[in-house]
Amino acid sequence: MRASRLVSLLLLLQTRGRMTAAQLAEELEVSIRTIYRDVEALSESGVPIYAERGPHGGVRLVDGYRTRLTGLTDSEAEALFLSGLPGPAAELGLGTVVAAARLKVLAALPPELRTRASRISQRFHLDAPGWFQTSETAPHLQTLSTAVWEDRRLSIKYRRSDQQVVDREVEPLGLVLKAGVWYLVAGGGQPRTYRVSRLESASALEEKFQRPDTFDLGAYWSESIAAYETSFDRLDVLLRINPTRLDWLSDAIGPRAMASAVQVERPDPEDWQTLRVRLEWPADAHGQLLRLGSEVEVLEPVELRERIENFCRRVLARYDHSVSTAVLHEPASTNGTGRTPNAVSAPRSRRETAAVGRG
Repeated sequence: MRASRLVSLLLLLQTRGRMTAAQLAEELEVSIRTIYRDVEALSESGVPIYAERGPHGGVRLVDGYRTRLTGLTDSEAEALFLSGLPGPAAELGLGTVVAAARLKVLAALPPELRTRASRISQRFHLDAPGWFQTSETAPHLQTLSTAVWEDRRLSIKYRRSDQQVVDREVEPLGLVLKAGVWYLVAGGGQPRTYRVSRLESASALEEKFQRPDTFDLGAYWSESIAAYETSFDRLDVLLRINPTRLDWLSDAIGPRAMASAVQVERPDPEDWQTLRVRLEWPADAHGQLLRLGSEVEVLEPVELRERIENFCRRVLARYDHSVSTAVLHEPASTNGTGRTPNAVSAPRSRRETAAVGRG
């Protein structure tokens, strides 16, 4: 434990420069007295470290001193090569840089850790995008990356969710990769999120901007996602389902909606289960439940039940010529959405469409 702390103290000073004993104690979660003992131990082992007294004093290393990369544990070395960075880094134009850095780290590791680090990349592979999805093409990503690094304002043409193209000048604060999709977080007032694949053009301007000292990209993204996910209507649905198909229901409505499921005790002639679930995206509820076919029956709300019934009648009329063709032209319930269910909805793509409207 102490050896790991000594290495952490040494690397903190090497990367940040002079730090007070109080700062080191807070960072390493130990007492100030422990920090002084650790500094003394490092000094006795030959590390050129010293403490300066006074209001502007602190602990520091001799200028120019650098330690070799040591102190990595087995797990740390393995995690370093399980980071999943090469793909996204290549998209940012940093693929060769990351590859070179990994090679240097690998060469600096002791032989036993080098073997473990090499083995993990042969046994584990991270592939973030969902099934039947590939990473979106983001042709302006390197321009955005350069602007983010250099704090340069950007001139962009952005295609909004309503297909209107708008011209904007923005202050690029960061790039986020979410499930194979790149997003640009930009300021110039309230930070906003833009889907990179919707940029018609992007060019960095000569003008620089002052990056807000208090802006935290990770915190902003977490808050943005939380706000986005709670901003949509929910629909409470009472349904009965073949208990052997509960896994199908989970796949259809998603794990979060499934977590809301509450069993309702009531007699059932087929020994099916009755559940009350809260579905996201009410306009897509019929498409989600139709995936289970006859293995599920909606009891409430009546509007959703009627919508599924009308949808099925229209499909039957399409395939069965003995059914009156008038059914094909029968108005279907829109459930207040203003849309008729001409086809089974694809909830995932609809979510993605809405997700990019924030810019």
